[in-house]
Amino acid sequence: MIRIPKALAVADGLAAELADPRSASPEAGGGRAWPQSLAGGAAGIALLHVVRARAGRGDWGTACTWISRAASDDLAAASNAGLYLGAPALAFVLHTAAGSTGRYRNALEKLDDATISITRRRLAEAHARIDDGERPAMKEFDLIRGLTGFAAHHLARHPDHEITADTLAYLVRLTEPLLDGDDALPSWWTDVSPSGEPTPDFPGGHGNFGLAHGIGATLSVLSLALMRGADAPGLADAAGRICAWTDRWRQGDDTEPWWPGFITAGQAAGGRIESALRPRPSWCYGVAGTARAQQLAGLALGEPARVRAAENAMLAALRDPAQLDQVPEIGLCHGTAGLLHAAWRMADQTGNPAIAAELPQMTDRLTAALNRSDRDPELLDGTAGAALVLHTVGTGTVAAPYWDTFLALA
Repeated sequence: MIRIPKALAVADGLAAELADPRSASPEAGGGRAWPQSLAGGAAGIALLHVVRARAGRGDWGTACTWISRAASDDLAAASNAGLYLGAPALAFVLHTAAGSTGRYRNALEKLDDATISITRRRLAEAHARIDDGERPAMKEFDLIRGLTGFAAHHLARHPDHEITADTLAYLVRLTEPLLDGDDALPSWWTDVSPSGEPTPDFPGGHGNFGLAHGIGATLSVLSLALMRGADAPGLADAAGRICAWTDRWRQGDDTEPWWPGFITAGQAAGGRIESALRPRPSWCYGVAGTARAQQLAGLALGEPARVRAAENAMLAALRDPAQLDQVPEIGLCHGTAGLLHAAWRMADQTGNPAIAAELPQMTDRLTAALNRSDRDPELLDGTAGAALVLHTVGTGTVAAPYWDTFLALA
């Protein structure tokens, strides 16, 4: 257990700032701050208070108030619903709140039904697309909007349910070659730009390595399923196919490897990328996400060299001031909180002493960034996410069900 007690006082202070929805509600600022948004709405702040209440550091009344705020609108269960929005997001928050208790049983049953129904619709659409030999849209398979996010939730919520096996089976099929496809490009190659839309700058689409919108999260979820003994054929083969592609594009050496955030069709055809394309060490596209995915894959597939390379990649980022300066934000997605938490997860998983030794200075770095920041309350890029990370490294524990499942880190 890796614990940094000084982080707790900061986490407590941030949580206190976010206690009252009347003063801290993200919806007041508009934008993506819809109550049922895990990224930017009340659902995300509810998750912070749920985790703290479960650990005995917070108040269940506060958590329930934020849950009520998150559920205040009509339930979103349309095509835009996913792990980060609507019924699945609320199901994830209430599942985290319930743990092994009977808390929220009735509400969870309704949310489970809605989430399973959405998943089945999305699976049918995805399999029809594969049957037609077409390439996927990012939103079909990514973590935030797509079926990797559903798989992460179902694996945590009900690992032995039929829907979990079906969703994992889709992830396996996602990695298999398309009928009459271009063997030079992987089957998850998408014809759009990283924004999710076609643009002239990406005439041949792109291949995405990241955890937010790319195959990195799929690798994480497949690896976690393997490690948890999920009953779905082909998981190891699917993880191996993704690893073969990421290995093809891995840069640097064994002591300081890194992976691009994405590659274009031109780069794929040319067989090389420039070192200037090294992404900042964020969770969404950089080493905070990709190294953790590689570590999990190495553990799941029994490849110690992959685990070492992943941990070396993280350690190199933590020790490089130039890389750290690229993530001045506080958030989980783009900032220091995401890097700190991924590093903590990696060190806690294998007991890597070198990564563990860097965590106190990373905690100080996040605290300093919070003091400089004009803070947004939201989970993914704001105070709630930073508070969750500081709470976690301060207590040194993450009790199952894991809150960072929505980041595909556990």
